[in-house]
Amino acid sequence: MKILIKNPLNLSFVDFVRLLDQQDSVVVLAGKRDVLESDKPKLVQLGEMLAENTSKIVFRSGNADGADKLFSEGVLKINHEKLQVITPYFGHKISNNLNENIISLDSINLNLEHDLIYTAKKNKDAKGLVEEYLKGVDKRLKSKGAYLLRDTLMITGTKTGILPASFSIFYDDLRKSKKGGTGHTMFMCNEKNVPFIDQTTWMKWL
Repeated sequence: MKILIKNPLNLSFVDFVRLLDQQDSVVVLAGKRDVLESDKPKLVQLGEMLAENTSKIVFRSGNADGADKLFSEGVLKINHEKLQVITPYFGHKISNNLNENIISLDSINLNLEHDLIYTAKKNKDAKGLVEEYLKGVDKRLKSKGAYLLRDTLMITGTKTGILPASFSIFYDDLRKSKKGGTGHTMFMCNEKNVPFIDQTTWMKWL
């Protein structure tokens, strides 16, 4: 579901709920594995706050340690049904999965997902890794290509039933912003015109 938000960086929590709490709205909660100790309770608090104050949004996690897990913990404290988990392969970090709505990348027929592949490869830093994964050159469980496709899928959705993201909320390393997997996911947001914010905006909501 596409949501028109002209300036997400100035978005208030009240306006977030008003604009995003719609049927078929999907909000990605993701970010860095390394979270400042003082920030950890804030990520959990935001997850709780989001789940408590919305009724229709599905919150999507990439199942990684750090920010993904902390955001998810908050959502799960309120309602397990509000969380959807996208993993890079079957069985990924099973201990993080406390709900049943789990979709693994290797359960998807990527031959049918041309937009997903095309979009992932638009990031020149990801293109080679994605191509290696698709060719079967690197099918290891910890393949970087699998993680990058997972991150892309979180934004694009699929032709076969996974809804695209409407909005994304990130926890980034503000000293080296938009790098690594989090940076790739932000790049995908820009490619698909999905508005997003990081903690410089959402921490003001708490």
